[in-house]
Amino acid sequence: MEGVEVKVSAEYFKGKKVLVTGHEGFLGSNLVRRLISCGAKVIGLDIVSGRKGSVLSKADRKKIISVRGDVADHRLVTRLIKKHRPRIIFHLAAEALVDNCFRKPLKTFSSNIAGTWSLLEAARGEGFVEAVVIASSDKAYGSHKKLPYMEEAPLKGDHPYDVSKSCTDLIARTYFRSYGLPVAVTRCGNIYGPGDLNFSRITPEAVRCAVKGETLMIRSDGKFTRDYIFVEDVIDGYMILARKLKKLGLGGEAFNFSDENPITVLELVKKIASAAGRKPRFRVLNRARYEIKDQYLSSKKARKVLGWRPNHTLKQGLRNTVDWYREALG
Repeated sequence: MEGVEVKVSAEYFKGKKVLVTGHEGFLGSNLVRRLISCGAKVIGLDIVSGRKGSVLSKADRKKIISVRGDVADHRLVTRLIKKHRPRIIFHLAAEALVDNCFRKPLKTFSSNIAGTWSLLEAARGEGFVEAVVIASSDKAYGSHKKLPYMEEAPLKGDHPYDVSKSCTDLIARTYFRSYGLPVAVTRCGNIYGPGDLNFSRITPEAVRCAVKGETLMIRSDGKFTRDYIFVEDVIDGYMILARKLKKLGLGGEAFNFSDENPITVLELVKKIASAAGRKPRFRVLNRARYEIKDQYLSSKKARKVLGWRPNHTLKQGLRNTVDWYREALG
């Protein structure tokens, strides 16, 4: 079933104008590359340009319209949407590093909250917009004793990044409920794969250390539990949701994407070392602050409603990821 859904969604994007905010980021660049391969006409908006280590090649960049700017700049976003008239919008632009968000809450709220209402307000009332897919996070749920997270769980983030995502989700919902904008939200666990050079994140840093034969410093006690999902599987979910959003009346809905296989940080590090053909080398610092100990998602709704399911096991995804980093890091 998942192969059929992915193939049909790929065909759906052929020739369509698609706006991707945050197109230079890890997830955004991988999404753009997939959209290009489907024949979509991509317009990208990002605060940076030509990010080092991106999966986008020079040939890829020649096939897209790239605009440099801040998604919280409402005038810029409005002009962009009116000029290019995208039928599909993927809103991925955000301050995504939890530690940076904690240190710079105002920047976080501007990027993640104001950026969301700026985009949705610009898209409101534009009849050519068929679907807006908003990238949220499992952090939007905050801390819950009952796991895995289901989509109906309360949104109760405590710290800057978490709160910004809780707000993002509620803003998206109100633009559907109040104005009928066809918008839906995605919530994922820890996304990993080629193109992520933010080494403050556990997966890219663990892969880098394994490839280089260095000792990994684990900030937590190593027992924090998360689910990890390969970037290509997330992209499948985004594209299937965009295609089905209006057809199935999914406006205002949220969807979790997860491999439903939560593991501890120490288990992940050992699997990464195995994928790299190394013995695990790490030190547990136990210094993590303001992080939720256990977080993982149920993706039953996405499987049932969208016909989505991950195509990569953790072992397969990590092997693909290690191969990319080996080449990228030399």
